[in-house]
Amino acid sequence: MLQRIKVILVGTTHSGNIGSAARAMKTMGLSQLCLVAPECDIDAQAIALSAGAEDILQKTQIYSDLASAAADCHLVLGASARLRHLQQTLLEPQAAAQRAMQILHTPATNVALVFGRERVGLTNDELLQCNNHVFIPTNPDYRSLNLAMAVQIVCYEMRKAWLEQTPQSIAAPAAQSPRPTAQALQYFFQQTEIFYTALGFIKNRAVMDKLQHLYQRADLSESELNLLNGMLATVQKVQGRNISTKNAQLFTNEQKVDES
Repeated sequence: MLQRIKVILVGTTHSGNIGSAARAMKTMGLSQLCLVAPECDIDAQAIALSAGAEDILQKTQIYSDLASAAADCHLVLGASARLRHLQQTLLEPQAAAQRAMQILHTPATNVALVFGRERVGLTNDELLQCNNHVFIPTNPDYRSLNLAMAVQIVCYEMRKAWLEQTPQSIAAPAAQSPRPTAQALQYFFQQTEIFYTALGFIKNRAVMDKLQHLYQRADLSESELNLLNGMLATVQKVQGRNISTKNAQLFTNEQKVDES
């Protein structure tokens, strides 16, 4: 299960943090490291601070954006210190790890742990791509955590949850519909935004952000997402037919006027 957890670092600026993150991962049994638009290379400093986790650095995958890195993941957990706007989606590391184990109990599923830039963290758009947000309850008077420290804490909780799990403690019936991938969710969000913007319902980005939050909290299964996609496609089809009928009627009326 731990091998199906991706650690995704976004916009990393210091190579030493990449190496230290790889070390933190390896001590907890995780091996998939992904970098999104890194601002530094995996250099000698990264290798030195990996302290024997060079194999993880050698297999590191690099992507241009978060959507691509998390496309095949069925649960995306984004680490964030922001509290005010994320209350409904916040999980502490232990709860996040339990949730991850529930997802990973189903074969062929993947989980992403996303960590942002050293100075500013994840952008609002990147946070919206996460199903849940992981908040480490640090001292409110001094919340400063090094990137690799945050990776270590979350990876530790993942390993602990994995060690503690039993077949009875994880409810994942064989008939349960699998979770959609992040790529499938993003496609649905894109189609929803395009269609309802055209209808005039979505007039600004804030409306779409709220819709994304709503669907993320709903924790949709793959079959439920397919149902929503089907509903959206049907409405689009009917709307298109109505537009065609109106155009045809307008053309007929214009002909009658010309004939008269």
